[in-house]
Amino acid sequence: MKRAAAMAFVVLASVSCGAGEPAAAPAPPAPDHATLESPTSTPTSVTPTPTGPPAFSSKVSRVSRDRLPYSWRPGCPVHYRDLRLITMTYWGFDNKPHTGEMVVRKTVTDDIETVFRKLYDWRWPIKQMKLVDVFKGDDFDSIDANNTSAFNCRPATGSSNWSNHAYGEAVDINPRENPYVTADGGTAHQNAKKFTERPLKGRGVINPGDKVVKAFAQVGWEWGGYWSGTKDYQHFSRGGG
Repeated sequence: MKRAAAMAFVVLASVSCGAGEPAAAPAPPAPDHATLESPTSTPTSVTPTPTGPPAFSSKVSRVSRDRLPYSWRPGCPVHYRDLRLITMTYWGFDNKPHTGEMVVRKTVTDDIETVFRKLYDWRWPIKQMKLVDVFKGDDFDSIDANNTSAFNCRPATGSSNWSNHAYGEAVDINPRENPYVTADGGTAHQNAKKFTERPLKGRGVINPGDKVVKAFAQVGWEWGGYWSGTKDYQHFSRGGG
């Protein structure tokens, strides 16, 4: 009898202890796969930046004797060691930037860079810019090719005196559109005959009082278009002549 009572107590105690344990927490619901996906990012629209022409650039360097096989010789009024080569950007008649070369006296390189920077920024067109030595130093051929150039050891047109070009202190710009015109209105270049009058509208044409003339005047250079009698519309020089 005692043994049966003891067994009954053990069973009751076991049931009582089991009832005191906390119930297991229910399993969480299965996650919704849509909530696990990272939010879709909207691509940022990038507006292309238009690429414009390069900025004006110029470089001044010493010029070697072999770069001037025709335009310089012993006896010229300035030694080639006093000349400088300017490699610079210019705006072409094709509405594109180009790189040209010009030789001037070392004392006027700042003047030339200042003016031609303005011409480029204005998109004022120049046909080409090569050393006159490309034309074997022949001024007529360089002009006929509408070449913008500076130094050339030669006398002034119609004179036995040195031209300012022989000192590297003069530049001729677009000589076809801006010809040398005699007092009677003639010009030696057939391709320039329709450009002998001023004022005249046209690309690369220089007129009295225009911004090209003013730009040179601001650095102390004079324009041949203001000469009395003969007009040299292509010609700018330091101090005239």
